[in-house]
Order: sequence, then structure tokens, then C-alpha cells
Amino acid sequence: MAGRFFSFVGGSGGPWAVKRQITLVGDPLPPAERLDVLADRNIGKSASWVLRGITSNERYVERTEKEQLVAKQQGLGRAEATRAALIPIRKSPAWWALTQDDRRAIFEQQSQHIKIGLKYLPPVARRLHHCRDLSETEPFDFLTWFEYASAYEQAFEDLLAELRASEEWRFVDREVDIRLVRDEA
Repeated sequence: MAGRFFSFVGGSGGPWAVKRQITLVGDPLPPAERLDVLADRNIGKSASWVLRGITSNERYVERTEKEQLVAKQQGLGRAEATRAALIPIRKSPAWWALTQDDRRAIFEQQSQHIKIGLKYLPPVARRLHHCRDLSETEPFDFLTWFEYASAYEQAFEDLLAELRASEEWRFVDREVDIRLVRDEA
């Protein structure tokens, strides 16, 4: 699991300053001043909260879609990407009761999740972390990490507005939107 396991640590330390933390649906997270993203299991510090996820295979992506995403997406950690968002979500039991094919139909055919995301690449980079792969008792199912330059803040807002208006979001029963700014070196 080396390089695939990530802990998002909300507390008083880390390179990312929390500018806004809004609960859109469900229970809130305790407040945090800063965020650290750790690529291992050893937290070793006090925290207001720790969210854990693992990178995994893309479950609802077909080959041509994956090729488009890989060709267009830039990596994380770009110097100009001083803005970030951590958006943890949990989907309802009704979502998980659907078959994989039914979830795919809602995800892309009805909601056009991938098509929407492609419109905002490469300026907005993202990495999805699966929490259910660790345990069904994790507080969220997915943690999505986004990075972008300040010039693309409105584009990021537009991306979220489109996704949240989709059929897929009817199945979200917990969502927290955490906006961050990286300290200048």
C-alpha cells in the first residue's frame, strides 16, 4: 500500500491553511486551522480530525474516458497551485444497494461526471481517495483532493456547481467542503 494510503489531518499544523469549512449535508467535522496530507499511516501528532483514504482503480471509468483523463490532467503539487479543496462525501445506502452497472449509469450516462470534469482539466487537478476500501465504518466513502491556481477559483466553483446539480448528488448524504491555501515558500 506504499504510496496509496493517505491521511488528511485537520488540526493546528501542516502547509495548508483552512480558509473555509462548510458542511453541505450531514454531520460537520470539528473545526481545524490547518491541514496536513500524509502519505503513510503514522500520524504522530494531535489533530481535530483525521480522514483516511486509499487511491484505487477507477470503478466507473471506461478505457476511452481514462485515456482522455490521463492525457489532460496535470499532476498535483504544481508550484502555481496554491489553492486546494478537500471534499469528503458519503453516499447513501440506496447508492450502495445499486449494482455496479446502475451506479455507472447514474455516474456518467445521467450525471456526466467524467464529461463535466474533463471541461475543467488541466487547470484543476484532482485525486480520488476511497475510504470504503479501508473499512465501511470510515466516516466518508470518498475524499476528493483538488489543487488549482488562484486564477481558476471561479472555474473550480463552476465545476462543483455542475457536479452538485447532477443526478448522482441525490445519493450524497454527507458532504463537507474544506477550502485551503498553501503557505508560500
